[in-house]
Amino acid sequence: MLVFKTASPDETYELGQEVARVLKPGDVLCLSGNLGTGKTLLTQGIAAGLNVTDAVASPTFTVLNVYQGMADGGQELSIYHFDLYRLEHPAELADIGFDHYIGAGGVAIIEWPEKFLEFLPEERLWLTLKPGDSPSERVICLKDEGARYREICEELKQFAHSCYRYSNPCV
Repeated sequence: MLVFKTASPDETYELGQEVARVLKPGDVLCLSGNLGTGKTLLTQGIAAGLNVTDAVASPTFTVLNVYQGMADGGQELSIYHFDLYRLEHPAELADIGFDHYIGAGGVAIIEWPEKFLEFLPEERLWLTLKPGDSPSERVICLKDEGARYREICEELKQFAHSCYRYSNPCV
């Protein structure tokens, strides 16, 4: 498990940009945390890091927003930003084409993934966001689930040591 502590919204956004740097087509990110903990802000940073030029907003009412960005090397990359908060039944996942988008070769970012654990890909990067000691601080725990996501965490460890300080485990 890799743990970051950001001191401000700007740092949370910057962490998202750093996460974007190591993403590849097909990656799945699960963002968990209470309302207001910065899931959408982190997503905005990821989108900026993937060169998305559109405004990125929480898809709370639309459930899915699709953005076009670019991966390293100039390759076009779709970003599928899900917010499952308002969904109640697994059939609603089918209605929005969840499986299609998860397997479409873009980067999937899923807010409130814990609502439908059994429908998530087995391998994924789980990011849990929690309030820190001050109103602007966030503790962001990254848990790799699968070999690809262990690679991501290994790459991000370098960034963790140079930019953020935190050693307590996420509970």
